[in-house]
Amino acid sequence: MSKSTIKFIRLSPTKARLIAKQVQGMNAEFALATLEFTPNRGAKYIANAISSAVANGGFEPEEVVVSSCRVDAGPVLKRFRPRARGTASRIRKPTSHIMVEVSKPSKEA
Repeated sequence: MSKSTIKFIRLSPTKARLIAKQVQGMNAEFALATLEFTPNRGAKYIANAISSAVANGGFEPEEVVVSSCRVDAGPVLKRFRPRARGTASRIRKPTSHIMVEVSKPSKEA
């Protein structure tokens, strides 16, 4: 089993979790091929994390499975935008941390 972490991605964790749920349990090679044609911005970051986890373990993508793909919330950048009558409204710019684990498939038979 090998791991990979990408921290402080300027992407909402909610949006990244939608992609992370899709690739969980997939073969790493199939997951990378799927993410290449996924139009979401988070797909590029998760594909990068999967390929990094595969390389960290010294595996080939066709011989491992994405056992865990987790997205946690990082710190939030807080900005302000001027509004009418001298007031201001808050703008939240969330970040996220992506953790991926790949492992060899277990032989159940």
